[in-house]
Amino acid sequence: MQSQHKRPRVQDPEAHRMRRRATLRSLGGALALAGHNYAASSPAMHSSDVRQPAAPSLAQAAAQPERTDPGPAAAMTMHTRPIPSSSQALPVVGLGTYVGFDVEPGTAAYRELPGVLKALFDAGGSVIDSSPMYGRAETTIGELLEESREPDGAFVATKVWTSSRERGIEQMTQSMQRLKAKPIDLMQIHNLVDWRAHLLTLKEWKELGRIRYLGVSHYTPSAYPQLEAVMREHTLDFVQLNYSIDEREAEARLLPLAADLGIAVIANRPFGGGGLLRRHGQRPLPAWASELGCSSWAQVLLKFVLGHPAVTCVIPGTGKARHMLDNVAAGSGPLPDLAMRERMAAEWL
Repeated sequence: MQSQHKRPRVQDPEAHRMRRRATLRSLGGALALAGHNYAASSPAMHSSDVRQPAAPSLAQAAAQPERTDPGPAAAMTMHTRPIPSSSQALPVVGLGTYVGFDVEPGTAAYRELPGVLKALFDAGGSVIDSSPMYGRAETTIGELLEESREPDGAFVATKVWTSSRERGIEQMTQSMQRLKAKPIDLMQIHNLVDWRAHLLTLKEWKELGRIRYLGVSHYTPSAYPQLEAVMREHTLDFVQLNYSIDEREAEARLLPLAADLGIAVIANRPFGGGGLLRRHGQRPLPAWASELGCSSWAQVLLKFVLGHPAVTCVIPGTGKARHMLDNVAAGSGPLPDLAMRERMAAEWL
């Protein structure tokens, strides 16, 4: 794929300038955390927070037992990045609810879920992403947030995935009822199904205050050309896409385009659907992992994703409190710079 892209159409120049300024502020802060060379020249950027060790290869790394606690980063404040269209600060690690929240009340799996949300909120996280296609997940989220001490601390995102404007309205209304959320923070058109019809509704609902942000989502690179076309032609607040250490196709065009247009990016499948951890999770951590504040492979993978400055938030899915504790720890402490990210990718694959 070519890394160059044409200048997108700008429908509202002033709005575009405001969104781009917000994006550049986000990129500046993220690049400072990642230790890029220009960070030290800005008083708002602290490159001293970034460790850049000479990293040995995985084959040379000393064997280290993997810790079961989330590590020192868990006690630190979670980083945030601004949503370009509003400058609202969004915590960088959220929660995906596919499978993990599709459970019935009274089961052991259900009883664990309050601990998942507590781990997210206690770490400073807020983003909870769901969908009407995830079985009972939306209803579960609504029940747990209603019982939670911090229901207003959640940033609730869900999706519409059906054909026709009328069915979309019906589905989104049902999601709002299940989630017990008025307004819904983010509504996304999933897999771009009948996106033209739904986008009209989302724009109307945003003006009416039923949703706060609108966007599109997908999970496979085969859809990137269509995603790119929609991003260029329409004003979006968010795009959600797959991005991980072994699925880097979004780096070629979509992530640079999102940064240029001022579109927030939610990264799904940061563990490659779980396959990355299943294949490599039992290996000892390399020596350089501690320099990034990582005590687990999950944290290494999440910090790789967050090391890209165009990524606003990453949403690993889990229904286990211990996994959520581990995941949120990746949202604080130093992030890898470009050189470290390339080394991480080369040694992982």
